[in-house]
Amino acid sequence: MEALRQDDPRRFGRFTALARFHEGASAVRYVARDTASGEVALITAARPELAAVPAYRRRFQAEARTAERLAGGWVAAPLDTGEEPETPADGPETLWTAAGYVPALPLAEAIGIAGPLDERALRILGAGIAEILSRVHAAGAVLQGLAPGTVLLAADGPRLTAFGPLGAAASAEARPGGQLSVRLGYLTPEQIEGKEVSAASDLFVLGLLLAYAATGTTPFTEGPAEEAARRIAGDEPELDAVPEALRELITNCLAKDPAARPTAGTVAAELALEGAAGLARGGWLPERLTAAVADQEARVLALEAPEENPETPEKAPAPVSAEAPEPVEDTAAPEPAEGTTAPQSEDVQPEDAQPEDAAPVDAPASPVETSVAPAPAGSPATAEPEDARPVDAPAPREPAASAAGGDGDIGEDRGTTRFLNTGPRPPQNDRPTTQLSLPAELVAPPGTAPAPVAQPIPPALPVAPVAPQHPGPTHGGPAPYPAAALPAGPAGSGGAGGGPMVSLPLPPAPPPVPDPAASRRTLLTIAAAAVGGLIVGGGSVAALGSGDTAVATDDKPAPKPRRTLPGQPPEPRWIYTHPASESSPLTTAVWRDKLLLVTSESQASAVDLRTGKRLWQRADGAKGQAALAAGADLVFVASPSEFLWLSPKNGKVVHRVRYTDAFADLPGLAVGPLAGNSGPVVWFTGSHTVTVKAPKPKKGKKKGKDKEVVQAHFFAYDIVQRKELWRTPVPAGRAPGTPAYRVVVDRSADVLVRQDAVSLTAAEVKAAKEKGSIRSFDQKTGKLLWTKQYAAVSPEAATGGDEDGTLYAAVGKDLQAFETDTTKPLWRVEGSDGSVFGTPLVAGPLIHTTERSQLVGAVERESGRLVWRRSTEVPGTGNAPSLTLSGSEKTLVAADAVQVTAFSAADGERLWKFQDIGSADPKGATVSAPYRALAAGETVVVQRDRAFYAFPVA
Repeated sequence: MEALRQDDPRRFGRFTALARFHEGASAVRYVARDTASGEVALITAARPELAAVPAYRRRFQAEARTAERLAGGWVAAPLDTGEEPETPADGPETLWTAAGYVPALPLAEAIGIAGPLDERALRILGAGIAEILSRVHAAGAVLQGLAPGTVLLAADGPRLTAFGPLGAAASAEARPGGQLSVRLGYLTPEQIEGKEVSAASDLFVLGLLLAYAATGTTPFTEGPAEEAARRIAGDEPELDAVPEALRELITNCLAKDPAARPTAGTVAAELALEGAAGLARGGWLPERLTAAVADQEARVLALEAPEENPETPEKAPAPVSAEAPEPVEDTAAPEPAEGTTAPQSEDVQPEDAQPEDAAPVDAPASPVETSVAPAPAGSPATAEPEDARPVDAPAPREPAASAAGGDGDIGEDRGTTRFLNTGPRPPQNDRPTTQLSLPAELVAPPGTAPAPVAQPIPPALPVAPVAPQHPGPTHGGPAPYPAAALPAGPAGSGGAGGGPMVSLPLPPAPPPVPDPAASRRTLLTIAAAAVGGLIVGGGSVAALGSGDTAVATDDKPAPKPRRTLPGQPPEPRWIYTHPASESSPLTTAVWRDKLLLVTSESQASAVDLRTGKRLWQRADGAKGQAALAAGADLVFVASPSEFLWLSPKNGKVVHRVRYTDAFADLPGLAVGPLAGNSGPVVWFTGSHTVTVKAPKPKKGKKKGKDKEVVQAHFFAYDIVQRKELWRTPVPAGRAPGTPAYRVVVDRSADVLVRQDAVSLTAAEVKAAKEKGSIRSFDQKTGKLLWTKQYAAVSPEAATGGDEDGTLYAAVGKDLQAFETDTTKPLWRVEGSDGSVFGTPLVAGPLIHTTERSQLVGAVERESGRLVWRRSTEVPGTGNAPSLTLSGSEKTLVAADAVQVTAFSAADGERLWKFQDIGSADPKGATVSAPYRALAAGETVVVQRDRAFYAFPVA
């Protein structure tokens, strides 16, 4: 950290700047304090000369929105995104975002302090970052923001601070014509070959990052610097110093073929099956890093607001740290090393080196197309070893004013807006707006030999830190990148071969014409995939975090950042932890929006939904299921041997009906899970064993043996009147014999049920021929009315229904609607390849859908029109999320094995995400239970094993 400079802003909205935290290539980060709450925050403010470029502003906002969508877990929660006011005549307003301050060290700085990480720390680091990547890739996007300076090490786990190429840029420069030149610091094999980046590119960078964290250097360091690109593309990585248990996984991440690399979810599972948070319980950093993090936090908390208007730079407050160097006013490059030639700025070509005819905006300059190059991942926060440093660094240039370039949209967060198609797509770029622009030497006419072009050299990672080249040490934040080692071209510093990081400039954007679609087209140009620089032209930039294809939308203004930031869950009203001395919860239920009933092997207990305090516990309710309202003042619980009616005040048993008494004609009745309930009526199945005597033998024959036969029934029971309404015989299920039924829909004349596939007998499975059945029972008498099959609906397929006579069922990867009584197909919604739909949730005119691919959505009941579809950004593994609607039906909550995600039920806007990091007890048991959500009025209770959180919802 260092003191504020004279020209630094003092206020960012409600935040007061306290000190400079880190100066990056495209932005400056400040430590600030919320004037209202006193909370410490980190402000990321765009450099003024870059903020004047429309393309930069759009990219900055796109990456800020990506950070919002990823907030939670290992991404610091955003606190604010500065409102984007109208641009004043004298220049652009400050462009900034604010995030919560978490004491942490950049990976590169941490390795400089304590050396390479041990195996356990590597697992936690890799699993945490892989968990973030899984969420990004699940939305069909590529992160492009990993680097040793953008990955931080906090006391409880890693943190990520960059969410695209701007955040992890090695250098950024405004160019004439409204262009932005961003220089990257590493390459992947597919970039060198001129191919598009993909989710697998992030995994290659993760492999580089883990190899660096394990060894303190890059796995591609041996050999001349000018051959670095060749080594990345063709040589095997040097991983001898990597812990043996992790060597194979990192080797797989660094595979040359993107298809051979593991997915982010696979990496996360292999590194830490219990999750990074579970493995990090009790601490994970070595003592020296723990002390450094604590020291940083103490110094940050001790900061005081500086004087508002210092008269001179000398009167500015002194640097916070004694080790912090004085602010560097002269940013001119150091003298070149002896015997070398100082190159020109990497992104500038002399006029005679530019092609005579620039490619038109609407036509690709090359038949080859590529995507935005990923963010740097191979360079450390500190300066490079002497043999890898640049011979000279260019002096800064005055930015060119940008009057053109358009003010188009960045490409909206299409997960929040409504989709017109269905299912996620693989990461891909907007081809009309993303082109590979090659110098004329590389696109010479057939029969001519192209001029040789120098290959880019990724910066080498240092074994030990040396003095930083940028002003101010970066204690606890992303560190500045040193310039990559770039040899001068054959024509010297000023010739056409002045360095491999030369980008072809775009022509100035044309003035507006009546047809905006043709005149304000986006152009994102990269100066060859084998070169680590890119130029962002005067149009929109494809936003990250969407499963939909990015499209240019320059015909409308970019949306202003939302003041209510998604990703950050509200503060829970209360948190209740089930005592560790008692057995884990088996079932949970809400009673009249007043009590949370929790049953376990040993007892039933009640928690006050207003306060989160446990009111009572009752051993009689052990192993009970469902807590239903029996009238106005009793709690109904079905235990394995009896029905109980408990007092909600103290849990006292008011009524008790043992199965042996209520069903005396069915001795030994075993009651199965409750199939469903409606008002005072509950439906359930039960079975008992009877002895069937062998028939009287014929004369001269031996008597046969008596047989034990299981008989099953389907019951309706009134829990207010405490009497059986009816029972009807049904086929017995798989041993021990009680079939498991689930009510699909309760209609006025009948109740529709289906049998869980796990309770079907082998004979029933064979007879069904892989098709599931729905049974209709008369509401008054229990008589079986009919049994039907629907198309190719399997016994395991999720099903739902409504009172209007429509059945909704998963068919293959799709969701299909049928007329219940005729089995006639009505409509079909296409699902994701390789996925299946989970149980739908009917709510008014909509059906809320859930898929194993972690997509949640809404469909019109009548027409099947897709209203919205949104990813939870959880790795697409496991079952489909379970859905819960709030009492007002305004908030839809999706719960799975990884997190809980809240959406606006009307339009699918993601409201917040929640993950229970768990206890810091190093001896605590690993929590692997999935999340559950229960609605109670204006509260949603989220459960994971013993922990319960009551969140306020609309």
